[in-house]
Amino acid sequence: MISGTTTAAAAGTWTLGDRIVNRLGFGAMRLTGTGGMGRGVDRDPDRSAVVVRRAVDLGVNHIDTAGFYFSASGRANAIIRDALAPYPDDLTIVTKVGPGRDLVTGEWGDWARPDQLQAHVEHNLETLGLERLHVVNYRSSGRDDVPAAVSALAALRDEGLLDHIGLSNVGTEALAGARSMADIVCVQNRHAAGYERSDTGDVLAACREHGIAFVPFFTIAAQAREGTSEERYDVVEAIARAHDATPAQVRIAWNVALGDHVLAIPGTGDVAHLEQNVAAASLRLSEADLAALGRLGSG
Repeated sequence: MISGTTTAAAAGTWTLGDRIVNRLGFGAMRLTGTGGMGRGVDRDPDRSAVVVRRAVDLGVNHIDTAGFYFSASGRANAIIRDALAPYPDDLTIVTKVGPGRDLVTGEWGDWARPDQLQAHVEHNLETLGLERLHVVNYRSSGRDDVPAAVSALAALRDEGLLDHIGLSNVGTEALAGARSMADIVCVQNRHAAGYERSDTGDVLAACREHGIAFVPFFTIAAQAREGTSEERYDVVEAIARAHDATPAQVRIAWNVALGDHVLAIPGTGDVAHLEQNVAAASLRLSEADLAALGRLGSG
């Protein structure tokens, strides 16, 4: 399989706000277990810290996390802080706010109102050990007032609590409304070969047009949740064999090939899987491969 000395830099770079990041990054949700939001099997935080440090060693300088990523064994933000602080100057940490979760019991509740987002931002500042957050994504419920939430984050940006604003789980209408309130540097939506929102193409195009990073999550899992070891499509396995790669590497490479503005953030709690994921930065798929993967799930 593809491995060796490949680093995240092999995927190229993107300027996220005012910060240059390698287009292959790392998603932190699974640092606390197979269900990093409180569902699934917990993971040893010390083992997860090793994964985070190894990611940075391999050139990852874009880590995606959230204050609501935690389980009984640990919290993703605290694992990142304990593993990496004081942080390298070139490391960009992107976090998310919006979903309501009791910080003690872990129970899920109502989505945060715009006036409650400051508490979410301050929680991320505290748990990450930062004085100012690099990028804060507002995670939409799909039924909320995204422009109002972005306006609230813009006020917090002006107060010096964060540098840049992004979005998660939005369509083109919400993106347009958000852009009327503040500059948006990234959009994070679920997207993978074999899984596609009906408006993904439009969101991708809008992000490209406006110089906004598109950051797909669950890139490996397709219809399943991230972390699955089962590949449901024969064509993915066939392409992987042809390139002496893993199906996960093929899926990561396909996402990176969607455009220069696309950033991959595959997550894992295992060092070996991390190294395989980063090695996908050097995998170049043929036009035929990309077309075959793009047709998955279309009928």
